[in-house]
Amino acid sequence: MKRVNTKVYGLVRVSRFPLAQFGIIFGGLLLASGLHEGLLLLTARLDIGDMITVHVVLAYWVAVSLGLAFLTRHLMKKTYEEPLQKLAAAASKVARGDFSVYIPPLHSADQYDYLDVMILDFNKMVAELGSMETLKTDFFSNVSHEIKTPLAVIQNTAQLLRDKSLPPEQQAEYVETIEKYARRLSDLIGNILKLNKLEKQTIQPKAEPYDLCAQLADCALLFESRWEEKEIDFEADIEDRAVIQADASLLELVWNNLLSNAIKFTEHGGTVSLRQSTEGDHVVVSVSDTGCGMDEETLRHIFDKFYQGDTSHATEGNGLGLALVLRIVRMMGGTISVSSQVGQGSTFTVRLPVRQAEDTVLPD
Repeated sequence: MKRVNTKVYGLVRVSRFPLAQFGIIFGGLLLASGLHEGLLLLTARLDIGDMITVHVVLAYWVAVSLGLAFLTRHLMKKTYEEPLQKLAAAASKVARGDFSVYIPPLHSADQYDYLDVMILDFNKMVAELGSMETLKTDFFSNVSHEIKTPLAVIQNTAQLLRDKSLPPEQQAEYVETIEKYARRLSDLIGNILKLNKLEKQTIQPKAEPYDLCAQLADCALLFESRWEEKEIDFEADIEDRAVIQADASLLELVWNNLLSNAIKFTEHGGTVSLRQSTEGDHVVVSVSDTGCGMDEETLRHIFDKFYQGDTSHATEGNGLGLALVLRIVRMMGGTISVSSQVGQGSTFTVRLPVRQAEDTVLPD
């Protein structure tokens, strides 16, 4: 039996009718021909007349033909009709939105043929569709929840502002609350749009040589007021200059997200560290904090959309920042890892290729 080698399933038979099956049918026809000759000899010896002999032989071949027809019908039904009917019924269920469908392969792994491969690929496709449907449902559920919360706060606060007897201090507080949650809503929608564009690859990174160290310093200074407000000891250990070829605007989102999270999860009087070094043809940037840290369950989901392991800080974000970070770092050809222990802080480490163009000179 001829087989072809596939990357996924190994050796696969290319025919569902083995040669042995053809041999059995051919042998059966030879046997039927031999019986025909024997039948003729028997009727001649019995001298039962030509007319009866013709009818006996005709009846014999009618029986042989019926047997062969039923055998062919049985083989076609078992070989093609039943598997394809199961596949058609399963496809109909999937078309109606049932992604729990599974069709068992017809043979063991060492006997797979092309119909088994078709069934296995169908099962894989259904599993992927089910996974996408679950992700889509979760995404819309999370988006609805994240949008509903700030809208409810804005609506309730606006109703409170209708009270004309409110003192100016309380009015100012309510206005500040509305502005805060309006900004949060705006950030959420902005992050959703950015993540959607990145995943659909409608945003194409524009790789240009620039000084990463200068960018890290600028990003850190943006958060100076926040770390001073929380009396955080901010430590920076970066090189004087490190030229890489990447999309500066996208990587700025990465550093801002990591620094913002580090400061957010660090208690008053804690420490946040920003370190950068060059290792061969890669640069390594790490952001560490002495905050609450994360357990193993949180670490497994830290880059999932809308996931927020520490619910005590849920009002300060929407769980999309690290999903954006992961997507951007991968687009830049880099990697990101995280190490953390509960109560001992976290460290996010980004490793990016330098990709520096030859003879590139940056202005001082």
